[in-house]
Amino acid sequence: MNDGIQPEILTEICQVKMPFGKYEGKILADLPVSYLEWFLRNGGFPKGKLGMQLSTVYEIKLNGLEALLIPIRKSLRNT
Repeated sequence: MNDGIQPEILTEICQVKMPFGKYEGKILADLPVSYLEWFLRNGGFPKGKLGMQLSTVYEIKLNGLEALLIPIRKSLRNT
């Protein structure tokens, strides 16, 4: 379906904040898996870019790949 996660998406999920709901204002990469699973149980992720970002965060957390985000977060802190 997709040929991998694009690097700019990883940067975005480390910068973009949740625009609504219980975790409004929280960086997407910091959302708990339980919240992401809630979306899946309740009709799925939102449409559009936010939904794709949330889906990416879910896949990263589900597969234990959070270490991918460490160098990105570090580079963002240094800019």
